[in-house]
Amino acid sequence: MRRHFGDPDEIPVKPFERGLFLRLMGYVKPFRKSLFIAGVFMLVSSLTDLAGPLVLRYAIDSYIIPRNILGLWQIIFVYCLILVINWVSTYYNTYLATLTGQKAMFALRQKLFEHLQVLSFRFFDRRKAGKIMSRFTNDISALNQFLTSGILDVVSDLIVLCGTILLMLSMNWKLALVTFTTLPFVALTAAGMRSKVQAAYRDTRNTIADVNSSLQENISGVRVVQAFSREKVNMAGFEQINRRNFQANVKAATLLALFMPMVDILSVLGSILVIWYGARLVVAHQITVGILAAFLGYVTRFYSPVRDLSQVWGSLQAAMAASERVFEILDTPPEILESLDAVELTEVRGEVEFREVTFSYDGESPVLDRVSLHARPGEKIALVGPTGAGKTSIINLLARFYDADAGSITLDGTEISRLSFKSLRAAVGVVLQDTFIFAGTVRENIVFGCPAAGVEAVERVARLTGAHEFISRLPKGYETQVMERGVKLSAGQRQLLACARALLADPRILILDEATSSVDVSSEQAVQRALEVLMEGRTCFTVAHRLSTVRNADRILVIAEGKIVEEGPHRELMARKELYFRLYLNQLKELD
Repeated sequence: MRRHFGDPDEIPVKPFERGLFLRLMGYVKPFRKSLFIAGVFMLVSSLTDLAGPLVLRYAIDSYIIPRNILGLWQIIFVYCLILVINWVSTYYNTYLATLTGQKAMFALRQKLFEHLQVLSFRFFDRRKAGKIMSRFTNDISALNQFLTSGILDVVSDLIVLCGTILLMLSMNWKLALVTFTTLPFVALTAAGMRSKVQAAYRDTRNTIADVNSSLQENISGVRVVQAFSREKVNMAGFEQINRRNFQANVKAATLLALFMPMVDILSVLGSILVIWYGARLVVAHQITVGILAAFLGYVTRFYSPVRDLSQVWGSLQAAMAASERVFEILDTPPEILESLDAVELTEVRGEVEFREVTFSYDGESPVLDRVSLHARPGEKIALVGPTGAGKTSIINLLARFYDADAGSITLDGTEISRLSFKSLRAAVGVVLQDTFIFAGTVRENIVFGCPAAGVEAVERVARLTGAHEFISRLPKGYETQVMERGVKLSAGQRQLLACARALLADPRILILDEATSSVDVSSEQAVQRALEVLMEGRTCFTVAHRLSTVRNADRILVIAEGKIVEEGPHRELMARKELYFRLYLNQLKELD
């Protein structure tokens, strides 16, 4: 049962989920030992921070007022020792917390990448590459910021806050209660802004994904953009997307910026109340000057965690929004699954059969309707027909990029859904119209499917396909670095590399999807010769719009509206004077 999806990149705004937070913490669990040690250092750092005002209290009451200089130097030494301990513990706390967060993000990023490798083509059909990239960059970055500092910061701030409250109550509960009178106003402000901050940070994650998507699309299509003079139009479009991201970030920052001054104002008000009421208690001899000085020190420590917790709250909101987007991908199950009792094919003959196969991309509108075909081992099959007839869908199903809705597809009598992925991918080779060349050397691109292939094997397939001639003219031959997508190579050279890559993999079944349509006339003959070498002795399925390139096929299947309407060799189909005949004559007229 297929699910119906709307916009897959729009994550609905919803309140904080405890389950989502615990799931995120699951990636920290394997590194709990280092996190525990970081927590110990954090505890020491928090306790030494709380000790400062206490030292000040005793310094004033026991040494400064009695004018005990020797004792004052001793208390100064103790205070310096506390500062050193605080500095060391803070350093190791920060280092270990950052290390733990980085390890957790490494594991999450790795799992996300591995999951993407097994997701079906249908997943990528409905998502822009830039938005997927945003999950790896911006969303992971938001999670990293929270995990490397946010978690322990929360614990540290809570320890300092609770410790401050207890110490203030123990010194003088009346003065402590006066200090706490502003706390309800802080709580009410934080509660009122919670949902707004949450929504704002979700918006920042969505808009930065749009920025990445637009950027990636324009970089990939820069030649088309300039060819059609779309620079100004695209600039205006990107400005709108970029402005939405700008406005979303400004809104999120503004909400936090509104909260910070309010906390600072309440902190100042708390200090004023402490001085006013504390001075009265000192005059009445109910507290000492040292206690009043310690209280003023603790007032700062009381409001500082409150302010820090609000910042962590913003970081948490960003992390929750980001985790929803990351887990949305991780929770997407792969549609194409390997059978639990998968069969390994050892000797592939190359016999392919489709039996009453029906298929649709959206689960509603079929692009193939009860298609049946049988290809004998070594037979050359051509698939022709109008655009959108279903030709590419047939080869997509054969390579098992998608699964059929009904019917069966067998390879040497075995359902391809029962074959292991390794067996099927080894048996079926694909040469596409737009060959993808990876950034790296020429040799690395040829051995892409056979990483263990030696130098002699690489050169042999290059010579057989005719690629060796142009490779030998490159600055460093087979070790020449080529840019992503092979932008420094011609279309014909890229196709020759693709042929060499496929020949080295030595598949028994070969799929050629418009393999010569993107090359110029001067390169077409070279590519065609390479394809002839590649097709020799293999079962071949060739998708072609140029009908002149499939005249020598053993059998031509004419596809129209998802069905095979004609079948036979070129001469026989021409004699029938039906759809194939009309398509062929129309192409001849276009050439004239």
